[in-house]
Amino acid sequence: MSWVGRAMALAAVMVSAVACTAGSSSDGEDAGSCAYRILYQDRTYRDVANVEFTVGEKLGAATKPPCDDTGGRDTSETAGTTETVYEVDGISPTVAIAVGDTPGEAKFVAAYSGTALPPEVKKLIGGS
Repeated sequence: MSWVGRAMALAAVMVSAVACTAGSSSDGEDAGSCAYRILYQDRTYRDVANVEFTVGEKLGAATKPPCDDTGGRDTSETAGTTETVYEVDGISPTVAIAVGDTPGEAKFVAAYSGTALPPEVKKLIGGS
């Protein structure tokens, strides 16, 4: 094999190695293809980035289901973790809630399907 062939083979191996490790996370959480989801009062909420919101009153508890991005989760595994739920000022909890250990750590999540955000959430982001 010529040096060009060896260099190309080495480059292919390096690209594969980087691609295999790109999904790892330094904070210990899985960074694979699992979306952040919260189950609260028979609704599924997903995280929404870049939303300025004010945390309101504590509402109770919700479940963060375990990641099952491979479809092979063992049924003996935990059913998820319990998260504290807070109101988001100015928005019905049927549309959006804040989830976290404390109000200061709460993450904004909204109940919506598809890719269209509810109008109330778009307003917080600054869209129409």
